[in-house]
Amino acid sequence: MSGNGNAAATAEENSPKMRVIRVGTRKSQLARIQTDSVVATLKALYPGLQFEIIAMSTTGDKILDTALSKIGEKSLFTKELEHALEKNEVDLVVHSLKDLPTVLPPGFTIGAICKRENPHDAVVFHPKFVGKTLETLPEKSVVGTSSLRRAAQLQRKFRHLEFRSIRGNLNTRLRKLDEQQEFSAIILATAGLQRMGWHNRVGQGALGVEVRAKDQDILDLVGVLHDPETLLRCIAERAFLRHLEGGCSVPVAVHTAMKDGQLYLTGGVWSLDGSDSIQETMQATIHVPAQHEDGPEDDPQLVGITACNIPRGPQLAAQNLGISLANLLLSKGAKNILDVARQLNDAH
Repeated sequence: MSGNGNAAATAEENSPKMRVIRVGTRKSQLARIQTDSVVATLKALYPGLQFEIIAMSTTGDKILDTALSKIGEKSLFTKELEHALEKNEVDLVVHSLKDLPTVLPPGFTIGAICKRENPHDAVVFHPKFVGKTLETLPEKSVVGTSSLRRAAQLQRKFRHLEFRSIRGNLNTRLRKLDEQQEFSAIILATAGLQRMGWHNRVGQGALGVEVRAKDQDILDLVGVLHDPETLLRCIAERAFLRHLEGGCSVPVAVHTAMKDGQLYLTGGVWSLDGSDSIQETMQATIHVPAQHEDGPEDDPQLVGITACNIPRGPQLAAQNLGISLANLLLSKGAKNILDVARQLNDAH
């Protein structure tokens, strides 16, 4: 028996060990659902690899009594995860793309952008206001949102409502709505509600995978996750936001649509109270390439995104569209609106 045991032990020692890919994520239920979906896809593509999920809390998760726009930190939901990536404690990180700043820290890149889900916002009402709309809510009803952009856009249209900051993960915000009497309704991302399976209560919608920029092995691993159309749309959106220096401290919005070979990009800026705004739409002819087409030999990182398996031409066209729309808004006075919004936000 002892001989057989030794033989088994020797066989186990000599068998090849399965490589482990460590995946970083936030601890929230939604973050885990999103990360699990990416890992499930990677497991199907790479059955010879093992994936370990490492969850952690970020600054944005810990500071819940302050509006996002007041914290004064750009990487609210990414910094701790990026530290783990830098220290080689994880190999890749799954984010909601909206949480990733348009300028990433040196050494990092977005190695994959997955197919986007519904990018729209949803209004969720307090149980006593079920059947109402924002327009029919009583005067001075309070609507909760963590976004200056949402508040400014809605304040412009619904002058009879008040908008206040509400923080926390989806579970926490819905509990505050249902159990407290402060909010008549809250505004949430439809994609998050759908991913949680809460269809009855319905980066916005796109997931990004962040990796070390020089880790070609992991870049190749996650590159197959790129959805070409979502990729091009996100490049245009991020180029627009980067050129305007838009972030969570100013009300800036951008939306894309692809139809008949045309990429339509709509962007706008608002004053904090929504009284002043500029909004424009531009379009460009952009061919959406197939995933398998050969890309350039060099590293085609644009607005923090690396997509070596997608031709550079369409990526550059998308980036140029974003910059052109930003310049158009700037020429019409967007900088002044944004400067005033930043000053007022800092002062309060």
